[in-house]
Amino acid sequence: MPIKSLIRTIPHYPKQGVQFRDITTLLKDPLGFRMVIDALAQHYANHKIDKIAGIEARGFIIGAALAYKLGVGFVPVRKSGKLPAETIGHDYALEYGADRVEIHTDAVVEGERVLLVDDLIATGGTAEAAVALLQKLKADVVGCAFVINLPDLGGSQRLTNAGVVPFSLCEFEGD
Repeated sequence: MPIKSLIRTIPHYPKQGVQFRDITTLLKDPLGFRMVIDALAQHYANHKIDKIAGIEARGFIIGAALAYKLGVGFVPVRKSGKLPAETIGHDYALEYGADRVEIHTDAVVEGERVLLVDDLIATGGTAEAAVALLQKLKADVVGCAFVINLPDLGGSQRLTNAGVVPFSLCEFEGD
């Protein structure tokens, strides 16, 4: 069963013209969810990874399960004001405005090899901001893993141009 077949498309959400790729249908399917985690774990099995960093919120689900499977720690990358201890943040532009992601200053130590995980790569702004945070903490970002890539929106190319290797399990063209 292809992972892509378990992802629901919701037309015109959250606004007209957007094809929203909803992974909740994938997550509720026990075989599909297992396939995602196993495929990512297999892809990264020969990489030395110390921690998984997951982007809020769906990156927490995929990232935490992958961290468990690989036997490594998990680090949350959150929206501004959500983490209780000392943080550093990175502001980034959105299509209509700006946002900020933060990470605890003690989340990683210098030289740790970190894999960044999220459910989807679209324009790449959030992932690029999360990479910048990890690099500020002097982590070695070994790659970025996604369930879905929307290549027409340029995010994976943006990460590649920034020197980080993106990997995804499926693509949706024309978004």
